[in-house]
Amino acid sequence: MAACTATLFDVKPGWTARVAERNAALLAQQPMRRRGVRTPEIIFAHHIDNTRLVKAPDPVRARQMRTFSAALTVLFSLIMFYGLQHFNVIENSYRIESEKQVRDQLREQNRQLRLTEAQLSQPGRIDNLSRQLGLSEPQPGQVVHAATHIDSSAPVLAQVNAPQPNPAN
Repeated sequence: MAACTATLFDVKPGWTARVAERNAALLAQQPMRRRGVRTPEIIFAHHIDNTRLVKAPDPVRARQMRTFSAALTVLFSLIMFYGLQHFNVIENSYRIESEKQVRDQLREQNRQLRLTEAQLSQPGRIDNLSRQLGLSEPQPGQVVHAATHIDSSAPVLAQVNAPQPNPAN
């Protein structure tokens, strides 16, 4: 390369022309040196008939595929079982919460009913209402309590007792 470079002091008349020729020759040789001699590409159509080919059975590959399929089936079944259990737990928790709300509502309703029963069953209130309606106190023997019978689970037949004369009248 040092021989091909020209300096300002080296001004021979044919020197630059020879350098330009050499560079042109080297430039023309570069594609041939890189890829070799280029030949034209010709493509021939070649029809291959593969209809008579038969795939040879591979027992090792078949066994591997059966094992893989079985493993995937087991894995899929386990995932589906887990999903089913998970969604059942979620559904049951929602059901339990709704039943707790119903239970709380029923407890509140029961408390309200007991409070109402206690208010309505006050003896003084009942006595005042009976006097307003014109009712009198029952005569002795007129009231029969069901709890006084020995067997309270047995059916009780209604009995008519003749009214006893009132000595106060």
